[in-house]
Amino acid sequence: MHFVAVYGQIRGMKCSRPLFCAQTLLAMLFAAWSALAGAAELTGLSLSETGSDARAEFALSSPAEYKVFTLANPDRLVVDLHGSRLAAGYREVLPSGPVASVRTGSPSAGVLRVVFDLAAAVRPKTFLLTPAAGVGHRLVIELHADAAQSTAKTLQDVVPDTGRDVLIAVDAGHGGQDPGARGAKGTWEKQITLAVARELARQINAERGLKAILIRDGDQFIPLQQRYRKARDAQADLFVSIHADAFNKPSASGASVFVMSQRGASSEAARWLADRENAADLVGGVTLDDKDNTLAKVLLDLSQSATMKASEDIAENVLVALKRVVKTHKPQVERANFVVLRSPDVPSLLVETAFISNPAEESKLNDPLHRQRLSAAILAGVRNYFNARPLPGTWLATQQARQRASEHLVSRGDTLSGIANRHGVSVASLRQENRLQSDVLRIGQRLRIPALASAGAASVAAVGMGSPSPR
Repeated sequence: MHFVAVYGQIRGMKCSRPLFCAQTLLAMLFAAWSALAGAAELTGLSLSETGSDARAEFALSSPAEYKVFTLANPDRLVVDLHGSRLAAGYREVLPSGPVASVRTGSPSAGVLRVVFDLAAAVRPKTFLLTPAAGVGHRLVIELHADAAQSTAKTLQDVVPDTGRDVLIAVDAGHGGQDPGARGAKGTWEKQITLAVARELARQINAERGLKAILIRDGDQFIPLQQRYRKARDAQADLFVSIHADAFNKPSASGASVFVMSQRGASSEAARWLADRENAADLVGGVTLDDKDNTLAKVLLDLSQSATMKASEDIAENVLVALKRVVKTHKPQVERANFVVLRSPDVPSLLVETAFISNPAEESKLNDPLHRQRLSAAILAGVRNYFNARPLPGTWLATQQARQRASEHLVSRGDTLSGIANRHGVSVASLRQENRLQSDVLRIGQRLRIPALASAGAASVAAVGMGSPSPR
């Protein structure tokens, strides 16, 4: 409570009980003094600039609640510090970068307002710094140039020449002293999973924009948790575990696709939160070992939710593709608490290729041509997903951007020959690419430019169930 407000209330008091009024007065004065004594002081303010951006750093005697907002016409950045006041030795700061001047005031009791008069609109980004190395509490506001006023980027800036491959970790289930299930004819699951994994990896590596790594490429035993950790260590974009199902009834048949169950995800999240060292390199390099429990849980939930959503979407694509070449055990993606699916930040799915306990399906799994078709279906589902949602910075994203950039929107006065000359292609190829029956164009029509669209079209065409396109 501000002293002026207290004084106003005292003057307005009508007291018929002097002792009670005196006690009330003392309580009000003590409350006002306590609030003032506990107020944060703004001891200093510094401004620095980097190019078109600036950084304002508030030095505070203690933590303070704050609110930051911008105003237009003219452009201003306003910072309200609640329960705060200017320190006795505060000095006005000199303008710098986009900041033309700085003003201070108090719009209401207990609120210190700092106004930055700006030369242009900015996008503020704020964060607090705790005391360290002899420096006290600080509120930092980064003033970034407004994107709407920044220089437009060229196509070369937006669409880089190259991009990385989407990295897919292929895990052959079982191995070594863990042979897995055994078929009626004596085939071990570990043999089938390795054969399918090698074929799938071969087809992935033949696909432009995709790259495969094998979690195991021999008859060795790898603990379950190490399998998905090897994928994380390699910074894989997807983890696919290959298995062959088994049941006590030989009539059971069909392929299945599994993702992590919600119960499994919850228990895994608890384990990661309990063992912070395992959570030192989550998505985007965000660590959990230096976060409090609440923030760590929020970060992990966000990571897990995004990962599980991607896993489900990829699994749906793979299941649809599998239905075209083999019988599926169930019509929907299934969920289970498999250890290999527990990565918090790598989308993961497990494919049961068939029931090895079914003699007919065991025979098919031993057929190289069947394994080729099976692998091609898994690849088709994966390809469909990453073509529809290309990861930023990948070759697939580059191709999609180029394909979009290779369209021409017909406007008034455009002719087919003029468009062909502008893009350096022939009229015949332009007509063939767009299946035009004549040279008559309509305003608003979109034409594909064949020179740039060919790569993207080849990629889309490869989504079918045929052999993968060569690299």
